[in-house]
Amino acid sequence: MDALSIHRAAHWCYGYNIPVIPKVLQILIFFLFNTYLPYSTKIGRGTRIGHRGIGVVINSQTVIGENVLIRAHVTIGEKISDGGSPIIESDVEIGDGAKILGKVRVGRGAVIGANAVVLSDVPAGALAVGVPAQIKKR
Repeated sequence: MDALSIHRAAHWCYGYNIPVIPKVLQILIFFLFNTYLPYSTKIGRGTRIGHRGIGVVINSQTVIGENVLIRAHVTIGEKISDGGSPIIESDVEIGDGAKILGKVRVGRGAVIGANAVVLSDVPAGALAVGVPAQIKKR
C-alpha cells in the first residue's frame, strides 16, 4: 500500500460523490506518509511518489499527467499572487525538494532538478535547475 493507491480510491469516491470517505482517506495518507495529497487532485496512471512520499505537498487543483516521478519533499502548489495551480504533463521527473509554484506548465519529458524553484513554464524535454529555476536544454 502506498499514498497513490489510497489517493486513487479517495479520488474515485470523490468522483462518485460518496461522502466522508475521501476526506478520511486523505487524512490517512497524511498520517501514514506525511504527504498532503487532496482527493480532488487529478493524477495520471503510472505516476509514482518516491521515498514513500515523505514531505510531499500537492495542491488540490493541480493536474499531474501519466508516468510522472515525484521525489521526497516536493511541493506542487498555488502561488497566491496569480491564483493558479501547476499542470505537470506526462513523463516528467521532479527531483527531491523541488518547488513548482503558481500557474505554470511543465512540459512532457521535462526534468526538474533537486531543490529547483519553478515559477515559470518549463518546455517539453527541458531541464530546470536553480533558484529560481533556469531552463537548460537537454
